[in-house]
Amino acid sequence: MHLLLALAVFSLSLLPLALMLEENSPLGCVPRRSVPYHRDNAHLFQEEGVSNYSTMLLREDLNLLLLGAREAVYALDLSDISKKLSSVKWEVTKAQEDECENKGKNAETDCKNYIRVLHKMDDGMIYVCGTKAFDPECHKMSYTNGKLTLEEEADDGKGKCPFDPFQRYASIMVDNNLYSATSMNFLGSEPVLMRSSPVSIRTEFKSSWLHEPTFVSMAQMPESDSSEEGDDDKVYLFFSETAVECDCYNKLVVSRVARVCKGDLGGKRTLQKKWTSFLKARMDCPVLESQLPYIIQDTYRWCDPQKPWKECIFYAIFTPQSDASDLSAVCAYHVSDISKVFAEGKYKTPVTVETSFVKWVMYSGDVPVPRPGACINNQAREAGIDGTLDLPDRTLQFIKDRPLMDQAIRPIGERPLLVRRGATFTRIIVTDVLAADGEKYHVMFIGTEEGTMLKAVNYKGEMFIIEEVQVFDPPGFIKILEFSVVTGHLYAGSDYGAAQIPVATCGRSSTCMDCVLSRDPFCGWDKTTKKCVLFSNLTSELIQNVKNGNASLCPKDEAVAPIVQYIWPGGNLKLGCPSPSNLAETTWERDGRLMTPSSRFQLLRDGLLILNASVNDAGHYRCVAAERSNAGEYTTTVAEYTVTGSSGEGGVSLRPSPRTAGPSIPGLQVVVALLVISLVALLAWNFYKGHIPLPWNCWKQRGRHPQGSRDHDNSDVVHQNTERPPAAEGKPLVSGAENNPRNNNHSTEVVVLQCTNDESQF
Repeated sequence: MHLLLALAVFSLSLLPLALMLEENSPLGCVPRRSVPYHRDNAHLFQEEGVSNYSTMLLREDLNLLLLGAREAVYALDLSDISKKLSSVKWEVTKAQEDECENKGKNAETDCKNYIRVLHKMDDGMIYVCGTKAFDPECHKMSYTNGKLTLEEEADDGKGKCPFDPFQRYASIMVDNNLYSATSMNFLGSEPVLMRSSPVSIRTEFKSSWLHEPTFVSMAQMPESDSSEEGDDDKVYLFFSETAVECDCYNKLVVSRVARVCKGDLGGKRTLQKKWTSFLKARMDCPVLESQLPYIIQDTYRWCDPQKPWKECIFYAIFTPQSDASDLSAVCAYHVSDISKVFAEGKYKTPVTVETSFVKWVMYSGDVPVPRPGACINNQAREAGIDGTLDLPDRTLQFIKDRPLMDQAIRPIGERPLLVRRGATFTRIIVTDVLAADGEKYHVMFIGTEEGTMLKAVNYKGEMFIIEEVQVFDPPGFIKILEFSVVTGHLYAGSDYGAAQIPVATCGRSSTCMDCVLSRDPFCGWDKTTKKCVLFSNLTSELIQNVKNGNASLCPKDEAVAPIVQYIWPGGNLKLGCPSPSNLAETTWERDGRLMTPSSRFQLLRDGLLILNASVNDAGHYRCVAAERSNAGEYTTTVAEYTVTGSSGEGGVSLRPSPRTAGPSIPGLQVVVALLVISLVALLAWNFYKGHIPLPWNCWKQRGRHPQGSRDHDNSDVVHQNTERPPAAEGKPLVSGAENNPRNNNHSTEVVVLQCTNDESQF
């Protein structure tokens, strides 16, 4: 079947969801505020010659951020990561670099040691792995007495850490056991989901298990807690891969979630040292304008510690797999929905068609007992199956051939929580915030390829981006994102460095209306201090309305003092009016009347430009911003100007604004007057001293003298402060010398004009 037919099937299955998305959710959600890069946006850490800050481990028990980069691990102050407490270098040897280069890899980029794995162990030690010039290796590392120390004993890193420093991978440490999803070989052609200890367990090397995957993230779920069925804990893996169920000639990539049981020890005969509980299912995130499935890029597990694990939510970000769309999306999934598909859903099975072609269809036959892929529970124990080694071959053979579920995982609400046009999402963190109305809201922090951080909330189906902050300059791909509950800060890593970002910067709002319209559950307007501050239960007289953005709760703004501006005749004048938000529309009024754009009056995003100004342009100008929220439209005066000119005696003289280009007329008049007075005084002093003879004295002189001399010799230069010859020899009318620096390539030319007794010269 051709690819177009397969795409048609996908499109038809997603059509109802896409229609619902179109009706209820606007596309291309615009951030209310865009914050350009500034060093005050975040605490930054970077070291000369070091790059790829892409691995992090929060050690809140030690107040540390452990940061893995290229050939180095840093211990940074968790409260201020710009402070380096300790570091350890882990570099490759010259022999290792040469061997890597001989295998066809780039010595400068590939054949280094990139730190890819950092995990805390039960004894407080740190497990660290690096690519080690395409020969991965792992060590234990300690932090004692303020110093990082790398243990000498090394572990083989194959299957734990990727060979390729730029290949996506995932890993997690559960009960001192490392679960990793990466490639087992140098070429990257043998993908594996593996548990390293106590018994090494891995996936079967079959395309039906993992087919050209790109691993994204892993998470552990304590599903054994208060389980009536005696279930086991699970480890979830999120990734994308080429779809084996797509019966088409071209490759189609889909998003997946897989899971394994923590107590899995493999089978006795079938699936020896292989997962007996590996199951996977497709994940859908329906986005309008897309015929191809969107690809998962990152996930974040959010759980309420006061609620059971079934209430946990996986937030995931998706990007298009073709250049036809520039939308990125966030979808959320209940863990209970994912678990239900694996526990009760139908399987897909391969069917041979026309002797060689394989088609995947829903399996409708008998399902063995115990259920294939299920964890060992009370029902299995009652049947005498206490572990996976006791599972019958029929169950094991079934899961070996059919690890794929037929049903896809649908997002909460059957549609994305957030869709953004233009910015490509890379990482996501979600935290809940208690607002002034007593409700908790999930705030999403999303990193992008452009090095920006989005802060967004979904208010009952309404997508709203509070702000977008530029974190890195130059813009850098955000590769890692972590959140500390202790400090309340986000930690982002890129090729250029690491950044520590506060979850809220309420001070960016200077007025009550701006604070309320930002609809940030972290912030509220304090009536006492008249500032936008972080909300807490101790804050009194706080104004906040995150659901609707009701700015009518704010007291009346103080009147804006008008700024006096002077116009320059025939010149240009710009009146500034920075828009308070990207959602606000600004208008201008002149003497109380609404202005419309014209050839001379240009309405800009940040102000009004008056071209070829004249006296008739004087008046009172007012810039008004209007912003609409769910509660209504609110207007505020952003700036006011009194544009005027000043009258002078010979007509009208218009005084320019300091903002406009051009000199100041009163200033020029003062300068010219001073110059005239100085020139008159200088001439009078020279006449008095005889340095400059009176014209009628020159006529009386006899004898011929040269009218001028031009010479490059220093001896011929006549200076004003040099002793002059007697008057009979002639007095110079004008004398000057130009002192050029020695490195000036132009020769100095001095002209001396003298009186002459030759009357025919006059």
